[in-house]
Amino acid sequence: MTSSDEARKNTGSKLYVVLISMVAAFGGLLFGFDTAVISGVIPYIEKYFVLSGTQTGWIVSSLLFGCIIGVLFTGAPSDRFGRKVVLSSAALLFFISAIGAALAQSTLILILFRLIGGVAVGSASVISPMYIAEISPAKKRGRLVALNQLTIVIGILLAFISNSLIAGHGENSWRWMLCVMALPAILLFIALYFIPESPRWLMQKSNSKEAFRVLQIINGTDIAKMEIAAMEQPLNADLSTTFKDVFSPKHRKVIFIGIGLCVFQQFTGINIIMYYAPLIFEKAGLSINAAIFQTVSIGLINLIFTIIAMRLIDRIGRKPLLLIGSFVMAIALFMLSWTFFNTAVSSFLRIVFILVFIGAFALTWGPVMWVLVSEIFPNRVRGKAMSVAVVFLWASNFLITLLFPIFLEKIGGGNTFVFYGIIVALSFIFTLKYVPETKGKELEEIRI
Repeated sequence: MTSSDEARKNTGSKLYVVLISMVAAFGGLLFGFDTAVISGVIPYIEKYFVLSGTQTGWIVSSLLFGCIIGVLFTGAPSDRFGRKVVLSSAALLFFISAIGAALAQSTLILILFRLIGGVAVGSASVISPMYIAEISPAKKRGRLVALNQLTIVIGILLAFISNSLIAGHGENSWRWMLCVMALPAILLFIALYFIPESPRWLMQKSNSKEAFRVLQIINGTDIAKMEIAAMEQPLNADLSTTFKDVFSPKHRKVIFIGIGLCVFQQFTGINIIMYYAPLIFEKAGLSINAAIFQTVSIGLINLIFTIIAMRLIDRIGRKPLLLIGSFVMAIALFMLSWTFFNTAVSSFLRIVFILVFIGAFALTWGPVMWVLVSEIFPNRVRGKAMSVAVVFLWASNFLITLLFPIFLEKIGGGNTFVFYGIIVALSFIFTLKYVPETKGKELEEIRI
């Protein structure tokens, strides 16, 4: 063995952990693309299928209902078969959904394949951040898990760019918008073959030799030995966990915090802007093509501030970022509401408040929620506990997505955004009172 090989064994490989995190986070890219692509599809399918506001809400939210199903059926298989197997299955479902939705000849078939895509999104939303958290060194875990959020916003941006390039090429433009996702889905499926299984899952399956090998490559020999020893202590207990264990009194507080983080992240209203941005911009006086093009600015702001968040999350910490985000987002939403009440306000000012809101979310609640939810649960219940929390996330997303076009029609944009502003203000209080700081701690050290 050469001196460089010996040094690598002692220090680990920074590049290796980044590369395998990027592969796992690619599931986030598909997650982001699939959830955002519908924003460009809506103006076309409303005319193609002659949809009412309620029908539009159901088509958009069908993916989110599928997410709930995907999350419910992800925790147990990920604990039994491994993180890689479940993520590979999700990649295949992304491919099937893209092709099937693009070829749909009726709203029922479109909803069915969007539902299948939702199952894939739900699975990826649990497994990608969980896998990254389980393979990451403690000092870099925040930014590496935030890499999943970065790929989500890259996926959103790519969906917006793809939509803007395809828009205006006939009444079937929406089919090509949906079909684009098939290629990255296949790329993810192939790439997953080349990454290792989670060392913490390997330890749960009594494969300490392989777990040590993976940790040695990532962290070096000395740290790998310490991590293996730390993992062995909680894993010496009975590993056959059930959902009853997840809701046991000793886990009740952490489950409450996890669910609260997921629900508040969605009730900020972030995804109604992501899904319905062209509709909102149309109400600001823009044409369909201009409104779709304007969504690219949302994607760019989302990406820029997520990159900044990745540099701050392990420096400033999780809790301060959440508090800052809640404060700024609440102000932006109340000001956005004001623009709907005051019809004399220019469309440009409305767009500015939307972009401020997006930037604040991308810097704080967007990445930080996923980091915290992947960290706070104990090893032996992490798979099932994350599934429980993320079910509430997608249920919240489903509810607000379904109701938004109805709210917009019945009570107007001003009252709708006042409602979301109040929810964001409540998220500040929740964070201040309940959310712990996990910066720099090993997963086994975190106790709530």
